[in-house]
Amino acid sequence: MPAAIDTFARDNLPPREQWPDLLFDRPELRYPARLNCAAELLDRAVEDGDGDRPCLISPAGTWSYAELQVVVNRIARVLVEDLGMIPGNRVLLRAANNPMMVACYFAVLKAGGIVVATMPLLRARELTAIADKAEIRLALCDARLMEEMAATAERSPVLDTIVAFRGDRLGDAVAAEGPDTLEARMATKPAVFEAYDSAADETCLIAFTSGTTGKPKGTMHFHRDMLAICDCFPRHVLKAERDDVFCGSPPLAFTFGLGGLVLFPMRVRAAGLLLERAGPQELLDGIARHRATVCFTAPTAYRAMLDRLEDADIASLKRCVSAGETLPKPTWEAFHAATGIGIIDGIGATELLHIFISASGGAIRPGATGKPVPGYEAKVVDADFDEVPRGAVGKLAVRGPTGCRYLADPRQTDYVRQGWNLTGDAYVEDEDGYFHYQARTDDMIVSSGYNIAGPEVETALLAHPLVKECAVVGSPDPERGAVVHAFVVPREPVTDQAALTKALQDFVKQEIAPFKYPRRISFVETLPRTETGKVQRFRLKQAADA
Repeated sequence: MPAAIDTFARDNLPPREQWPDLLFDRPELRYPARLNCAAELLDRAVEDGDGDRPCLISPAGTWSYAELQVVVNRIARVLVEDLGMIPGNRVLLRAANNPMMVACYFAVLKAGGIVVATMPLLRARELTAIADKAEIRLALCDARLMEEMAATAERSPVLDTIVAFRGDRLGDAVAAEGPDTLEARMATKPAVFEAYDSAADETCLIAFTSGTTGKPKGTMHFHRDMLAICDCFPRHVLKAERDDVFCGSPPLAFTFGLGGLVLFPMRVRAAGLLLERAGPQELLDGIARHRATVCFTAPTAYRAMLDRLEDADIASLKRCVSAGETLPKPTWEAFHAATGIGIIDGIGATELLHIFISASGGAIRPGATGKPVPGYEAKVVDADFDEVPRGAVGKLAVRGPTGCRYLADPRQTDYVRQGWNLTGDAYVEDEDGYFHYQARTDDMIVSSGYNIAGPEVETALLAHPLVKECAVVGSPDPERGAVVHAFVVPREPVTDQAALTKALQDFVKQEIAPFKYPRRISFVETLPRTETGKVQRFRLKQAADA
């Protein structure tokens, strides 16, 4: 064991009595007490003779499992020998979906660190909140995204070391960008590294989710959790195979993307296609060029693909997975009619790491999310946590081998009750045990698969000098499911609404991630409030729906 271990994660786990019940009764979920997930997913593949199999595919080229292992080992040595990382240290990663991002991810895991992956779209304000909450001193960042990272370092009293790499390359050991780059440091390191002897229940990932208030919540996941999600949904529902090529659009900083594009394929020795730009057309092009067989994306993308299928070659595609927002029945039916593929719907959560209710093949019922994935249990409860009758609307409660453990956050007791995870979704369970999504039980806006917290957008808008008051709600949208609709009370009369709308939208894009900006803005004289001064959001939602 190393002489020094950072106990931050252990010290900031919620009390054990606040954890959800964890279920490991299935044989495939009985993991050893000592387990390093990076070694299990990568090193074991090489040891078993699969080192030459393609692992990560990108426009820049392909890495086999053995080639990825070499890069991971060199980065791990840089982390430990040059940058002083010790087991338990948190390392912030900032990059688009590319092989170097995955190599950095696995290097941190293999060396016993804790990954905190962030989306490329996040701004310095959001990155600073994450760095400070998780007390992160070290970051590995794509050189093309350094501007916001540098601004974060200026704001954060904790973050003091940033090492750049080029995500558009395959980790070539060249020092052209300077002697302090990750690639230059890697060039001096041997290609071997012994994995840290982690406990199976040692934190290896802090996945941040904005939650309903906009204040970042970090969900702490263990080494065994990373394997558990591989041994549930992809094994029993997706039925992934070693010759599959996975592709998709979700960022690797989303656990939906991490599982679907990296962990799931690696668990069965398949390959993942990583595209930095993965809009509907880029996905279709990638499927055709690399003969992808499995696709992970949001319903919005499947709807957009329908208009492009005539000129697309998707003959290789076998299975499609949808998550991030509810999959409308018309979208399922239209895609099935055009392709013959029944989209696998699913609901997951950052708090549980990945999908826990789904169905595939002949078990799919269009319009229903599905049934609990083997390894998980689910029920629908009322406000008193009593199970409601079949057919009645209630709150979804889930438990299984993964569950919510927030990083030093009082909201732990809101999410976990009586050993069950309350996901914040309203559901109906029918007589056959299928779960049907109804709505979010909070004010979270789900737009194109992204969770957007209204208060966070409000905070950004209120920083503009021309905004006196504002409130944000979700407005239905046929393409995105919902969009951010802001009701703004201006400080002075508006003479040009179009110009002010664009100015406010551009301002928000600079303050927070651009996808969160209000696509619709209504200027009003006052906001509807209760006698106690609270904004009556239901009235704003009625106006937004009109």
